[in-house]
Amino acid sequence: MRRSLSKKEILRNKKDIDRIFRQGKHFTCKGMRLVIIDNSLGFDRFIVIPARKYGNSVERNRLRRRMKEIFRLSDRRTPAGCCEEKKGYDIALVVYPGKVSSYSLLESGFNSLLDRVEGK
Repeated sequence: MRRSLSKKEILRNKKDIDRIFRQGKHFTCKGMRLVIIDNSLGFDRFIVIPARKYGNSVERNRLRRRMKEIFRLSDRRTPAGCCEEKKGYDIALVVYPGKVSSYSLLESGFNSLLDRVEGK
């Protein structure tokens, strides 16, 4: 059983990340902001970006690991999940310092953002 995101599911290309922030739709909740755009690849890609001055490197990497795990376990609840044909999305999550820190708060914030994307 796979326990992490595959390499193709992680966004790393600067050109793609810039496109997300220029053309994507923004959704905000306490402590985090989600930016999402269609990618027409057939699978979702994800990146976590801690805002500037988000603790030291240990805290930033712990945040990235936690958010990737929350995304992996979320059953890809993006708007394409309700359709038979999955077109895929590029998702960027910006997390701000001091607002959310525990796993449960991160998970509830991320799920509320996904609910907003779905229009619930």
